[in-house]
Amino acid sequence: MIVENEKSLSVEEKEALDEAKISRNEFVKGTKKLYIESYGCQMNFADSEVVASILRTNGYSTTSDVSEADLVLINTCAIRDNAEQKVRNRLNALNANKKQKPDLKIGVLGCMAERLKTKFLEEEKMVDMVVGPDAYRDLPNLLEEVEEGHKAVNVFLSREETYADIAPIRLDSNGVSAFISIMRGCDNMCSFCVVPYTRGRERSRDPHSIISEATDLFEKGYREVTLLGQNVDSYKWENEEKTERFNFAQLLTEVAKINPELRVRFSTSHPKDITDEVLYAIKANENVCKYIHLPAQSGSSRILELMNRTYDREWYLQKIDRIREILGDDCGISHDIIAGFCTETEEDHQDTLSLMDYVRFDYGYMFFYSERPGTPAAKKLVDDVPEEIKKRRLNEIIEKQQGHSLYRNQQAVGKVHRVLIEGFSKRSEDDLAGRNDQNKMIVFPKKHYKKGQYVNVLVNSCTAATLKGEIVE
Repeated sequence: MIVENEKSLSVEEKEALDEAKISRNEFVKGTKKLYIESYGCQMNFADSEVVASILRTNGYSTTSDVSEADLVLINTCAIRDNAEQKVRNRLNALNANKKQKPDLKIGVLGCMAERLKTKFLEEEKMVDMVVGPDAYRDLPNLLEEVEEGHKAVNVFLSREETYADIAPIRLDSNGVSAFISIMRGCDNMCSFCVVPYTRGRERSRDPHSIISEATDLFEKGYREVTLLGQNVDSYKWENEEKTERFNFAQLLTEVAKINPELRVRFSTSHPKDITDEVLYAIKANENVCKYIHLPAQSGSSRILELMNRTYDREWYLQKIDRIREILGDDCGISHDIIAGFCTETEEDHQDTLSLMDYVRFDYGYMFFYSERPGTPAAKKLVDDVPEEIKKRRLNEIIEKQQGHSLYRNQQAVGKVHRVLIEGFSKRSEDDLAGRNDQNKMIVFPKKHYKKGQYVNVLVNSCTAATLKGEIVE
């Protein structure tokens, strides 16, 4: 439609023109290119998908080629020092590219934003803008400031923001699995952790929006969703009239009801909040995976108290026993463990190793302690374990976990597992790969099967990291 004077149009013609404008705007949304990198936890990757959605309505399409980008955003993690060093190194490289492309805009998002905003913007002049996890809706306004030649910052922490109304753009998706953020923030004040200070207090998302998002994903062909939160088990929501309430067990059940072919996972759980009600909800719904990530952090009650984890060694092991009692020994359990926390002795370290021997975790995330500025541990405790001892203890923890992972995988050999195919294996396109209920990766010959299908696989061999098998027709 070509129009010289809109005022002369009839109502019907104006409506037609408006529709054409909307269509045209949809077409030109990609006139600017956004490149976004995410570091750290799954929540950061989910947040990047929200950011891409917000910016798409403001003229940006995403690109996987940084050289094409008009805007580069780095979504940061502040949990460990090495994560911050990676981001700094990346920013240095991007600023070198900026010499060849002066109009390139660079921004830092996420957990490093609040703590290092002054350094990034003023002292080191590494970025054009800094945006905290609760300020992503403000990105269009911040970009306007940057376009006008100003530095822009918003690290305000909200008590309400959940981004419940924003449909994420699935970045680097395999089209099979997707993350759904169900809550934000954390009320657990672990002494070593910066999350309560970088992501604020807990607030739970409207369950109806979560169920709607999961339903939409299933209808688009996705067959697995992972419900995300810093502590999903503390999910708690009620409407303004206080006539409707949801806890995590109820939410888990409702998402599972969407379709028996939609597999449901969740992460992360705090040991103090994973209730029998949650465990029985897992047991009652076959499409809720029998896999729980349950951070231990240490096997020493003394160290756990210094960490302010709110449980001791015996309580944690009782929770493990309860999981096994309700869900069976084949329920997958993984962990987080920190080696060399403040004042940790050799006896404390041996307590951690013996806890691992008791549980025999399927796998884990293991690190040596990295003091984070601003945390209670940094303010009140002395980081007094020498780095060489931290590294030695970490290596012992990793070695033990590799043995346990192999043992747990060996228990899967000779059994048939239901597997959701995620795509080709990393080593060969003659093989497919997917995960079973316990979150273990299984590799098998592809035959005529495709990504997104469920298959039954008889496992016939394994390593500490992978199961291998054949499809049972």
